[in-house]
Amino acid sequence: MQENGKDNILKKKKKLGDVLVEQGVITNDQLMEALAKQKVTKSRLGATLIEMGIITELEIAKALQQQFGFEFVSLSGIKIPDDVINLITDTAILKKNTMMPFEFDQGDMSTLRVAMADPLDIFAIDDLSIITNTQIQPVIGTTTDIMAAIDRYYGNKDAQAVAEQYTREREKQYIQKQQEEEANNEDVEKSPIVILVKTIIEQAARQRASDIHIEPLENRVRLRYRVDGVLHEISSYDNNLLQAIVARIKIVGGMDISEKRKPQDGRITQVVDKIEYDIRVSILPTVYGEKIVMRLTAKHNLTRDKKLLGFNEEELKRFDAILSNPHGIILVTGPTGSGKSTTLYTALSELNREDVNIITVEDPVEANIDGVNQVQVNTKADLTFASALRSILRQDPDIIMIGEIRDEETARIAVTASITGHLVVSTLHTNSSINTITRLEDMGIESYLIADSVVGIIAQRLVRRLCTCKKIREATDSEKIILGKNTFEKINIFEPCGCAKCNDTGYAGRIGVYEILTVSNAIKNAISNKKNTDDILDIALSEGMSTLRMSATKLVLDGVTSINEMKRITYDNE
Repeated sequence: MQENGKDNILKKKKKLGDVLVEQGVITNDQLMEALAKQKVTKSRLGATLIEMGIITELEIAKALQQQFGFEFVSLSGIKIPDDVINLITDTAILKKNTMMPFEFDQGDMSTLRVAMADPLDIFAIDDLSIITNTQIQPVIGTTTDIMAAIDRYYGNKDAQAVAEQYTREREKQYIQKQQEEEANNEDVEKSPIVILVKTIIEQAARQRASDIHIEPLENRVRLRYRVDGVLHEISSYDNNLLQAIVARIKIVGGMDISEKRKPQDGRITQVVDKIEYDIRVSILPTVYGEKIVMRLTAKHNLTRDKKLLGFNEEELKRFDAILSNPHGIILVTGPTGSGKSTTLYTALSELNREDVNIITVEDPVEANIDGVNQVQVNTKADLTFASALRSILRQDPDIIMIGEIRDEETARIAVTASITGHLVVSTLHTNSSINTITRLEDMGIESYLIADSVVGIIAQRLVRRLCTCKKIREATDSEKIILGKNTFEKINIFEPCGCAKCNDTGYAGRIGVYEILTVSNAIKNAISNKKNTDDILDIALSEGMSTLRMSATKLVLDGVTSINEMKRITYDNE
């Protein structure tokens, strides 16, 4: 019958230093020197000898193995069962004594096999035996191997415990501070101006407004909401209210309340009907006072499912194909208010995985995405798109999102980053996907670099969806021509009508219209050879691309939108 590990050690009554001298691994003088240093450092003898360079971990293990016949084990190749790991709740004893339990002895739950840097340490064995309520059978392991195993199996738990303790302390402080602030702010929240500003934002959110305009005119203050891309006057107030409204918005938006001569930007977060809205505030001095524009963004809307963007089946395939590129530039183009940010954030959400490092540089950061490192441009601190990008490239990114490519310097860095193995997504203000190539050339980027770097361009617009109150009619001859149909064909289209549900506008919500250019080898060659936009367009059409006009036409024929909406977004592009 095999002897218990502790009894085995007790019979030998040897200390590690004596064993090492006896084995001829170290001299007595070296031992005395190490013992003297140990009194100062308070560390274990084995660790002291290794630190002094007198001996290695492996030499200690071999000496103990030869002297006592201890088994040597390497934990790096062993999967330690959960029932063994769960025996220890506080890792302090393991780290202090450089020991790691790794299995029960041949299925015997009362005997625990433990790797130890010093298997002669009877006190450590006794302590672990009491904690685990088992007999301890020591084996030899190296310090590095044991500490690595402790980190591997308990590292996250230890870090989590420290983090939770810190969080609990901070939460306690925060609650106390919040209670104090609530007591101070109770009267402020009941102020008429505070209630008015809060109500303006709440009503805008409930009416699906994207922007709130508070405009000082000569004799009144006008309040307008932009709903589905169109401004509607909602109310007007006495001029005397303007200063108080501006002051309240500056306070909650983190702006300088005393500065009235310069434009200011701020940010507000407000919860309306359990939905969190991120509100970008812009204040501009005008002749009659400071004008306020607040852009409302529901955070969940910016990271919506790609199927909700309005892609048809073919466009969805092209979108997925572009996003599957490991490197290159993906550009989303269109005028202000065409939904570029939504498409960009949706693309980021698709790409956001645990194994990739995504960094963005934006002006401003429109919504926070969990797991994405977002950088806010700050020109006062000399943090421009270009300077931020140079720093980002030293942050080991896999995917870089640039809010907008505005100049040659930013464009060049984006091209360089994409060619060196990064995926770059960004926006440009151009009318179509093909015009984007010309725009990059105008910025000074060489044609061959554009061909090498750009992998896909998405041009987009937003059109208003017809409300269910829409009515059907036959298209006129001129409308049939616009729709690319023969005049003798019978074509039915829908037009807006108006009801209480859509506030008599005839429209409810918006949908994206897309032109997705996949940069194939043929298009790369055309760009490199400096072919004109018509030649590149012909190649793209032959490869199945739908232009904005073609995509909008399909929405009109399907009864999703009206022909007036189609003309509004595509007349400039054909």
